[in-house]
Amino acid sequence: MAKAAAKKTAPAASPSIERRPALAGRSTAATGAKVEALPPADRISLRAPETSTAALSKALGVTLPKKPKTSTMKAGRTALWLGPDEWLVIDEAGNDPLADCAAVSALHSAVGISHRNIAIAVTGAGAAAAINSGCPQDLSLDAFPVGAASRTILGKAEIVLLRTAADAFRVECWRSFSDYVFTFLSEGSRDAAI
Repeated sequence: MAKAAAKKTAPAASPSIERRPALAGRSTAATGAKVEALPPADRISLRAPETSTAALSKALGVTLPKKPKTSTMKAGRTALWLGPDEWLVIDEAGNDPLADCAAVSALHSAVGISHRNIAIAVTGAGAAAAINSGCPQDLSLDAFPVGAASRTILGKAEIVLLRTAADAFRVECWRSFSDYVFTFLSEGSRDAAI
C-alpha cells in the first residue's frame, strides 16, 4: 500500500482553450443593407456623478457627453451617453479604458463588459429600415443624426444603438442575445430590400 501511495501520476496536460468571438465572421447582405459582426473591442459600463466627469474624461482621453442621445469619439474610443450618470465607453484601438479609470480618484464605478457585449454593423441605404423592422426608435437623420446614441430595444432584446454615418449603425447587444439580434437584423435587411 505504501508503494501505491508513493507512486504519483504526472499532472494531466492543460487543455488548450481558445475564446472565439460570438458571431465571428458572420455577415449577410441584401439589396440596400449589410449586416456583419464587428471585431472585438474593449468596453466599460461607467457610472459617475457630474463632479467626476472632468477627471474621467481626462483619464479616458474622450469627453463624456452630457446630453441625452449623444456620443463623443476620439482616437478609436467612443463614449455614449446612456443616462444622466451613465456611459458606455468602447475602445477599438486596443487600449484598456478600465485601467484608465482605475487611476482616477474621483467617485465612479467602472465595470469591464468587453466579453458581455457583441457589436454588429448595419450599413447601406436600407440600414435604418432594417433596424426599424424591430426597433421603435425614430431613425430619420433629423431625429437621430450621425453620432446619436440610444439604449432601446430590437424585437425582444435590449440594444445600444449608435449612428456612425448617415447610412451606418453600430448595434451593441449582450452576447447571449447576439444570435437573435443578428438574425433579426438579417431578416430586417431582407425585408428592407422589398
